[in-house]
Amino acid sequence: MKLRLLVMNGQRIVQADQKGAWANLKVDKAGALTPGIYNLYMAKDADKSKSHNGPIVHAGDNKIYQKVDKNFVMHSKSDFDIVPDIGSAKSIKYNAQGKAVVTQAIKLSKGRTR
Repeated sequence: MKLRLLVMNGQRIVQADQKGAWANLKVDKAGALTPGIYNLYMAKDADKSKSHNGPIVHAGDNKIYQKVDKNFVMHSKSDFDIVPDIGSAKSIKYNAQGKAVVTQAIKLSKGRTR
């Protein structure tokens, strides 16, 4: 199923492609997500040998979608003990057993020093 996510006016709208037309599946609060159109159907499977840093944009029945730079990565929900909150910036890497290890992503900011 092709999924996309619309974030606008404080709402997060999950849509699915049904015979060439987008139909709304779920509407809820956007939280900390940046407004825009997220084409989740373009997501690639997570590379378990790498660390993935970015916000969690959607958690479906079997997959968790994360925005990494300008791309999307999907993680298997069964690899997680606890599903991360939508909108939270997380760093996800995998241990030797293939389970996801979730930590807070490091946020770089521009600061002023004297």
